[in-house]
Amino acid sequence: MSKRSHHHLTELGCIACEDLTEFGAGKEGWLAPDAGTTVLCALDAHSLAIANRSVVLIIGWSDSDEPRVKIRPELSPIEAERITAIEWLVFDDIKVIAIGTSRGFLLMYSLRGDLIHRQMVYHGQIIKLRVRGTKKDLMQDISSEDVCVVMPGVIARFDGSDIRSMLQRWFQETHSRFWDEKSNKDLEDDGNSDNRLPYQIWNVNKYGSCVDAAITGIMPPPLMELQSSQRYYCAVTIGDDAVISAFRCGR
Repeated sequence: MSKRSHHHLTELGCIACEDLTEFGAGKEGWLAPDAGTTVLCALDAHSLAIANRSVVLIIGWSDSDEPRVKIRPELSPIEAERITAIEWLVFDDIKVIAIGTSRGFLLMYSLRGDLIHRQMVYHGQIIKLRVRGTKKDLMQDISSEDVCVVMPGVIARFDGSDIRSMLQRWFQETHSRFWDEKSNKDLEDDGNSDNRLPYQIWNVNKYGSCVDAAITGIMPPPLMELQSSQRYYCAVTIGDDAVISAFRCGR
């Protein structure tokens, strides 16, 4: 008889707070996937973001005294718009929360709850937000990241360097406004600017609608194809029938 192993669990933090009652905490099955108030979660090294259909709550799970932030995005009541995906975006010392909606909008908020960016990606529900990071090596000075927006039959890719530049510019301008003692109205309007981020979008519904997807990296060109500067990305999708498919997506 094999020896039974004992696994010891170490408590890393606690997120118990009254704000969780808005998400159904305390009710039986409130975290179940088929619950009436399905909860979305995104975890990073120090914080936990929890979202329901209309509210995002940011909790510092490693420090119970860290202030909690509630974000209530402006959603269209006519279209019954709701929050359908959340994810952390981290670029060195910059950290923001990204939100996807059922109408295909991508929103980015600061940890103070300020709207930084709002952009329509595609007409349809955003299912997932995926982030891919590449570690620094001797041949590269900076790391590169992809932010992938997954929708039924469609996948979009944002280059991390474009998002990083936009965030750095926003935080620098916000810092300057703070010292210039400008009104808060200017800060709110800045988040609704028309500065669209460039992105690539591909149709991946050849084998049916997908329920999840991710860009796994850069692919080399085919063996008999002439070398060019064009980049090809590998996208892996999971269909609603559990079939896994891989696509080569050109830039």
